Amino acid sequence: MRREPAGRAASACKRHGRADHHAGRNDHGTLREQIPVDPYVYVRLATASGELWAAVNQAPLTVGSSVTVYNVLPTEQFASKTLNRTFERIYFGALEPSRGMASDGPADAGSPSASTSSGGTPLVPDAKIGPIARARGADARTIGELWTQKSHLAGATVTIRGVVVKYNAGVIGKNWIHLQDGSGDAARGTYDIAVTTLDAATLGDTVTITGTVRTNRDVCAGYTFTVIVEEAKVTGR
Repeated sequence: MRREPAGRAASACKRHGRADHHAGRNDHGTLREQIPVDPYVYVRLATASGELWAAVNQAPLTVGSSVTVYNVLPTEQFASKTLNRTFERIYFGALEPSRGMASDGPADAGSPSASTSSGGTPLVPDAKIGPIARARGADARTIGELWTQKSHLAGATVTIRGVVVKYNAGVIGKNWIHLQDGSGDAARGTYDIAVTTLDAATLGDTVTITGTVRTNRDVCAGYTFTVIVEEAKVTGR
């Protein structure tokens, strides 16, 4: 199967993506064409407002069937090197609605919730996770500690152990995880951390992640994370 170079969608989004009224909506239409290019399948949909192209996680689809793409992120002038083609506008999204409790940027690529963190990023609600045993090692932090030390830790590697309270796969070429570990301040919204990874995770599992801390990260379509852990490796308990 053909494959897009790693990070292609994310880099195009950073260069060309811009926030507009499409971000966070769902698109529904009849599938007219599909082009599988790992890790996506590009789909051409006939919708009530006209035809559009979307990129979704790979799944068995049938031309002529009804397809809904959830929580779309528009990206303009997206160049696929594999297809040697530039899409004037394409919508990155998912074939399933978010399985978490609320939206937070591309974690479900979608509409912000009313509550925000101390830095202004929309929050996943507090899942009331009981205290989780901290990860081991010199780079281990709780989520609360990461928020407190975020400026000092920017660019550094951290290891965090927590419960997966939200998970969305294949959005902008990454899997998006939200972790909570019972630490942090509910009033300030510092109890949750967003993580990007190429590894899979399961909602409700306790996992350990190791990745790079980024602050004030603009990830596309107008969404900025005050702090996020990127390019993480995910392991079991």
